[in-house]
Amino acid sequence: MERQDEILDFWFGLTREQWWTRDDALDAAIRVRFLELWKAEQAHSPDHFTGSPDAALAAVILFDQFPRNMFRDDPRSFATDPLALAITNRALSKGYFEALPQERRAFLIMPLQHSEDLSDQERSVELFRALGDDFSLGFAIKHRDVIARFGRFPHRNAVLGRQSRPEEREFGLTPPW
Repeated sequence: MERQDEILDFWFGLTREQWWTRDDALDAAIRVRFLELWKAEQAHSPDHFTGSPDAALAAVILFDQFPRNMFRDDPRSFATDPLALAITNRALSKGYFEALPQERRAFLIMPLQHSEDLSDQERSVELFRALGDDFSLGFAIKHRDVIARFGRFPHRNAVLGRQSRPEEREFGLTPPW
């Protein structure tokens, strides 16, 4: 994939705190640096991105992580989730999970955790358990439990223009993680 090393160097050059904390300056930097690439590359099929473990991982970051930074509070933050999920599934079938360094595996499987499909969530928990990182596993379990209960992530409702059901409003429309 075009610029895969740049994507991986950029993302893994950040700290764990930067990955998980809202930072408008970082979001803007990702937009400036990767928005045009995100737009251009999403026209390709998932197979285009699975020639190697690093290519697949870079594509997953481009289509799963970067949109969440580039388009906060905008439906586009989830627009390429299906592509990222398809890349993840192809990469897993090729054994890329085991081929990647331990600290990078979580990002390859993150689209499973972001999916609103319960079977993807179950697989996410299974793979995060195999990862051996209790911190990440805890988040995978919380995501799975929300999907098991509601069939979707209630905190996405407003952004995606979905009506919140009474039980979702009662639960709260802020992510529990």
